[in-house]
Amino acid sequence: MSDDELTKKYNSLYLEMLMRYREKIEEGEKLYIAELPKLVTPSDDAVVAAVNRIKSTFPSYSSDENFKEAAAKALSFINDSIVQVSAPIQFWLRPNQVLSIGAGDVFDQMVLLCSMLIGLGNMSSKVIAAMKNEEKSYAVYCEFHGKVLVLERSRGISELKDKNELLAKMGIYMGSDSTGYEFNDKMYADLP
Repeated sequence: MSDDELTKKYNSLYLEMLMRYREKIEEGEKLYIAELPKLVTPSDDAVVAAVNRIKSTFPSYSSDENFKEAAAKALSFINDSIVQVSAPIQFWLRPNQVLSIGAGDVFDQMVLLCSMLIGLGNMSSKVIAAMKNEEKSYAVYCEFHGKVLVLERSRGISELKDKNELLAKMGIYMGSDSTGYEFNDKMYADLP
């Protein structure tokens, strides 16, 4: 049996075990939405190491001068180094786990990105989530030089004039059937 065939057999076995114990696993993974700030860990050693690799690409890193370019490098790192996978069960990964495994779902990746942006010196960085029916979308945003920078895995970085423009872009506004929330390591808030 080849290594690929053996890996497929193991993956099938692991998936079978996960699905059999799905309810028990998800029960242990209960994390109230208001507890999401615990997932953002900018001072974790693995996150600090990833941030320091980005900072080292600048002659003398200054968050005031270099943050936007560093944020683009952080997003590129996520896009290039972290494989997007979605487990068949609800399972939270911390940023150090995403870095160690090299994989995570979009939510896990955005939590890692937020942790990295805070580590790069932008304390206003937040994960923002929009939900409409069963569809969810995630981004990270922060304030920088009077603008709002929005970082999305599939769309890259965009610059908006203010948070209201961001909320409208994500479909979160009074009267819409979308809901949302935002958080970082210090806060959680429902939107709008």
